[in-house]
Amino acid sequence: MTNQTQSRHIDNVMSVAMHGTAANGANELIHNSWRRCVNDYGLDPARPKAPHIVTSATLRAHQEQIEEFMQVARVGMEQMYKRVSGLGYVLLLTDAQGVTVDYIGNDARAPDLKKAGLYLGAEWSERSAGTCGVGTCVAEQTALTCHRDDHFDPTHIPLTCSAAPLFDPEGKFLAVLDLSALTSPTYKESQHLALHLTMMYAEMIEDANFLRHFQDRWILRLGTAWALVEVSGEIMLAYDDDGVVVGANTGARRLFGRAAGDVVGQPLTALFDLAPDDLLRLARAGTMGERSIVTRGSNQMFYASVKAPRPRPAARGSVVVEAADSAAPAHHPELDCLAGDDNTMRRLLDQAKRLLNRKLNILIHGETGTGKEVIAKALHRSSERAHKPFVAVNCGAIPESLIESELFGYTAGAFTGGRAKGMKGLILQSDGGTLFLDEIGDMPLHLQTRLLRVLSEQEVLPLGADKPVPVDLTVIAASHRDLRNLIGAGSFREDLYYRLCGATLHLPALRDRADKRYLIEKVLAEEAELLGMDAHLSLDAMHAMLCFAWPGNIRQLRNVLRFALAVSDGRTITAADLPQELTEQFSVLPAAPAVPAIASGGEDCEAAPLLDALVRHKWSVTKVSEELNLARATVYRYMKKYGIVPPNQR
Repeated sequence: MTNQTQSRHIDNVMSVAMHGTAANGANELIHNSWRRCVNDYGLDPARPKAPHIVTSATLRAHQEQIEEFMQVARVGMEQMYKRVSGLGYVLLLTDAQGVTVDYIGNDARAPDLKKAGLYLGAEWSERSAGTCGVGTCVAEQTALTCHRDDHFDPTHIPLTCSAAPLFDPEGKFLAVLDLSALTSPTYKESQHLALHLTMMYAEMIEDANFLRHFQDRWILRLGTAWALVEVSGEIMLAYDDDGVVVGANTGARRLFGRAAGDVVGQPLTALFDLAPDDLLRLARAGTMGERSIVTRGSNQMFYASVKAPRPRPAARGSVVVEAADSAAPAHHPELDCLAGDDNTMRRLLDQAKRLLNRKLNILIHGETGTGKEVIAKALHRSSERAHKPFVAVNCGAIPESLIESELFGYTAGAFTGGRAKGMKGLILQSDGGTLFLDEIGDMPLHLQTRLLRVLSEQEVLPLGADKPVPVDLTVIAASHRDLRNLIGAGSFREDLYYRLCGATLHLPALRDRADKRYLIEKVLAEEAELLGMDAHLSLDAMHAMLCFAWPGNIRQLRNVLRFALAVSDGRTITAADLPQELTEQFSVLPAAPAVPAIASGGEDCEAAPLLDALVRHKWSVTKVSEELNLARATVYRYMKKYGIVPPNQR
């Protein structure tokens, strides 16, 4: 993109924002957004902004707000991505604030996607990114395409983004489904199909969430196509046993031209040409898989199908199940020692304890070095299978030519160069115990097919054998890659994924954990004991370790402490004993006054950059909020939290 192109774009945006009259047609949404960006948010197209990626902790908080909806949406996203994966698109799901809580894209292009902000954790609100597919969809709550120079920020001109709003079963704006590409044809018309596909899947996701939310209610499906109404009712109304509407999907709200709140509470007999007895007729027809006809006035006719509510469990059974689920997990030292006071890890370990002796395969997600194999071993040693083998296989480390024979074994004479008596494969070696498949995402597709059969049939056919061998198999799989993205890219089998993820554990990165101090002291004690030493960390060394980002996670932490123990005097590890990458993080910062001591391992590192920014900007909260991309109120709240007081108020 040339400087001249950028200059013309900036002039066009500012002309519309400052002097333009109300636009009409296709550009109305875009021009209104440009005006908001300049007049309401104070943005300047001549000052491009890098994509804002929220912290992992902030991302988790946003994800937790719509966690159940994300599970439903993910299924629809995976189906949609299969249809566009070869066309260079990436799929984003954002919440109502424009923060990307889920995405599917080509892993090979991850660096480019992240640089452009088409990535997990990117904030695409208009206030942050200017006019864009997500941000303008959030502001207008309508579907649109933001194509090339529709964007406010000139750096986004190569992008094309088609976005559609998602509403919850009560009609409240909930999220945005966005289909974007890094490059695109010049003409906006090229994205018509992309927009319609996005709108179609957005409604499919909404309807799936609607059915999940109202699974214990009657659902009236209405449509204009007799053959499709059973599976794809354009209009859906949830109602209770008295025929009173308790929920309306987007199609129903569109039909009545009103908000869901106006439809909810109305009897069906007031909305359609129905008598009370007709509700019984519709219900009976629905249980038999039949369709009826429902009219509304003289000119609206729909084919109708009714879905009965899910049977409610007996009250006594419910109490028993609830009591069993809410019981406190038993004490398991192997698992309990893996975390300190980090809430995310404590929840994960409590969940792990409940899964120990269930006949479920477990999938562990986490960055490289977060301890996926450590927790897998702890799960095995804490279970009833502890006396049986724990067999670990790194699917990415075994050569592809050997992995089949290593996993499944082979009989005598199966191939040239094999052992004379054959070999028992790793799967059979784990019989009755636990098979740990690390980096499962690197397993070749043809072996995924064979593994799927083993999991479904619980038997193994070694190479060269005529008869399969039964195996009692429990699998814990792990990956640092999101397998759902691999499914969308066609490199991982969807059916194998669902076989493996009977339960999923997400290990947080070390930099995001609140118990870093506990982990540092624990690993130091373990490594010192191996060397017969009794060492501790000085305050400056501990501070450096608490503030480090730990890209290599716990594996890197262990290596750092081994190095420090080797070069220290054997009693006290100082900052001078640490590798250079830990100490150089402070060399670029100007000197700042001492920071009040904070109890938590992570918070003292949050206070330091805030205090540093305040000192550099002569305690101007406005300038600090701009530099750190925080609201002024947030800066004041952090100052109060950390006990930071300006000099003139001491």
